[in-house]
Amino acid sequence: MHWLYEICNAIIGHVSGYPLWSVSNDSTTFILLIGVCWELSMMFSIAGMISFKMLPKDRTKRYFSKNGKGGISCKLVGAIEMALLFALFESFLAGTSNHSFIWVYKWWGVLPVFVTTYIPFFLASNYVPDMEPKKRRNFLIGLWGLDALLLIVLIPMGII
Repeated sequence: MHWLYEICNAIIGHVSGYPLWSVSNDSTTFILLIGVCWELSMMFSIAGMISFKMLPKDRTKRYFSKNGKGGISCKLVGAIEMALLFALFESFLAGTSNHSFIWVYKWWGVLPVFVTTYIPFFLASNYVPDMEPKKRRNFLIGLWGLDALLLIVLIPMGII
């Protein structure tokens, strides 16, 4: 999920001249794409697993349900909690003096990052592992295939 966002950010950067977010050369060991460095990639590789592991043992649990009906899925609540935590942490990184993370546009901040980046990422992290094997496989192959296809096409074109 995260790499799809990073590819889209690189496309936005290519088309408009400026990405939505970027990383500073001074704050990383290796920049992979315009908005992702080695450290962020490693963080995302474990963040989804941590989110899933933090869910209750009974992942069918629903909060605020009456007689087992209605309510809010613990997976949804967990995704929103983690998304908020990560968006707030990212705001800290964007405010550091060495500009470890750069929000390029004034309107880009905690709320857009929370809604467009972290909620979908953590929803996938919390829901995909419990999908039926065939649906999970199709989702992952489709996502990885899309990422690979975009990289294969866009890198030689000079867009990424």
